[in-house]
Amino acid sequence: MKPVIALVGRPNVGKSTLYNRLTHTRDAIVADFAGLTRDRHYGNARLGKREFIVIDTGGFEPDASSGIYREMARQTRQAVAESDVVIFVLDARDGLSAQDHDIANYLRKLNKPCLLVANKAEGLKAGGQLVEFYELGLGEVLPVSAAHGQGIRSMVEAALDRLVWPEETEDDTPEADKPIRLAVAGRPNVGKSTLINAWLGEERLVAFDMPGTTRDAISVPFERDGQKFELIDTAGLRRKGRVFEAIEKFSVVKTLQAIENAHVVLLLIDATEGVTDQDAHIAGFILEAGRAVVLAINKWDAIDSYQRETLERSIESRLGFLKFAPLHQISAKKRQGIAPLWKSIAKAYASATCKMPTPVLTRLLQESIDLQAPKRSGMFRPKMRYAHQGGMSPPVIVIHGNSLEHVGDAYKRFLEGRFRKAFDLVGTPLRIEFKTSHNPYDQ
Repeated sequence: MKPVIALVGRPNVGKSTLYNRLTHTRDAIVADFAGLTRDRHYGNARLGKREFIVIDTGGFEPDASSGIYREMARQTRQAVAESDVVIFVLDARDGLSAQDHDIANYLRKLNKPCLLVANKAEGLKAGGQLVEFYELGLGEVLPVSAAHGQGIRSMVEAALDRLVWPEETEDDTPEADKPIRLAVAGRPNVGKSTLINAWLGEERLVAFDMPGTTRDAISVPFERDGQKFELIDTAGLRRKGRVFEAIEKFSVVKTLQAIENAHVVLLLIDATEGVTDQDAHIAGFILEAGRAVVLAINKWDAIDSYQRETLERSIESRLGFLKFAPLHQISAKKRQGIAPLWKSIAKAYASATCKMPTPVLTRLLQESIDLQAPKRSGMFRPKMRYAHQGGMSPPVIVIHGNSLEHVGDAYKRFLEGRFRKAFDLVGTPLRIEFKTSHNPYDQ
């Protein structure tokens, strides 16, 4: 499981700038005024081989009792509860404030690993202007500059050193005997627990007609036709701004971690509510994680023919980027259409772990070029020489040649379609990477 680091502090101390620096993105909006960030933002980050999740939060006022500041405080408390270590961000130029004392008092009561970071410390003399922050009683203060990237690596190393990393042990279990990890994901109250109970034939998981009944990612061993599975029932992902209640503690992080650790993800969609923005968000995260995926529309029996046509069109338009995924219409409550899901799940797993020999890939590449060559770019036409497999789950095909930076997206999709058809890849993303040879005579 990826560890989780939460960025906490009063408004306008540079938490979002630090978040963008850690995740190498611009996902968090940054401006020179307070209160811009209100919801939590989640992002993946890496230091060397160590990966972790970063949570950006809004300005924290622990004692806020009304209005938007009260909701922002609830969001921050949720982020702290989900985290393994907290980075308390301070403003090195403004100095210590009464609000910093309030936040420190709150964090001290939690007895959770905490790291003090003084941001905007570029150009300041080391030590002298940071002395006052030691009175918070939370240990050493690290000076950093999120805007300029100064001290960031040392800060991350110090934060990760506060975590207990599990020792890597070799698993001697043969690959064929290892269970397939299947995560069932979707919005709250879509029927995830009901579906797993229907598969198991018993009320193993709590299923109730109220969103948020599942509070954590729950793993259940299961065997079907001699194949071992590990069924993971994830807590529902709510739309941004709705994740406030304590009953949903850990749900977002645990769901993201469950998806990342799964071999196959079964994405459930509620037929009565249609495809929502949150469904598209979850689907996008599954695709970004490179996981094999199967789509299932639950509560299919609860809608009429007109609603079914509308829903199918909505899936084509809003989830078109998952067109490679098998689609099933089911009713978990009535146990209708759930048996065929297993065939698609097995097929998706087999596709994700498919082995593609280099000679076969290279021959398919040459046949594709003979059928349709890539477009010329200026004086040059991209020349592809050979292809080999670069990874599995998801399958990665690496193509070598010259001037491949000029290959367009349309031709890339053409190649993907040819490879998918040749290897019968269903339910898994397929990634194609181009590597251009260096010309030693090019000065």
